[in-house]
Amino acid sequence: MKHFPVYWHKAKRILSKRDPVLRGVIKKYKKGFLTTRNNPFFSLCRTIVGQQISTKAANSIWSKFEKKCKKRIIPNTVLKLSSRTLKSVGLSRQKVSYLKNIAKNFKNKSFGFRELKKMNDEEAINYVTKLKGLGVWSAEMFLMFNLNRPDIFPIQDIGLLRAISKNYKTSYPPSKRFLDKISKLHAGYRTVFTWYMWRSIDPTDVEY
Repeated sequence: MKHFPVYWHKAKRILSKRDPVLRGVIKKYKKGFLTTRNNPFFSLCRTIVGQQISTKAANSIWSKFEKKCKKRIIPNTVLKLSSRTLKSVGLSRQKVSYLKNIAKNFKNKSFGFRELKKMNDEEAINYVTKLKGLGVWSAEMFLMFNLNRPDIFPIQDIGLLRAISKNYKTSYPPSKRFLDKISKLHAGYRTVFTWYMWRSIDPTDVEY
């Protein structure tokens, strides 16, 4: 059973008071919330698959990837699959390399998930980006969807920028000045803001 993040309802109330535009979006999309998987390896694999492609394309590739893994998204399964098999689901050579590298790091326990949970957002992003293939955007997705951090603002995310442009009737991409204004307005709960922005342009739940 999926549960609301502990901060979700409080964040909705606070942000609705601060921002009339977001209030309208929240009212329109009453159902749904950010869901969290307590499986860091699964989340990082899902993030790699979703890099620089649309949600629809990512979901299609992920479905094929899951079938090849026989629904067992664990390091040993990924390491046993050949690069050729992984490419056949639509993954690039680079993404195959990244998935294999992450699987090796989890298998030999060099990725310290327990230590990561104790870090602040900036420290955690720096730690995750040490893994080959994981940049700032990927680390931010991991913090949002796995660590459930409430105040992540992934300004490199194309979907978020599109949604801000659409909902706030501003230029695309939004100016740095406008993004700074939006960031300050939703400070403390920018994860929640981001989730509703995504939802406003794509009714499919985003999940990593």
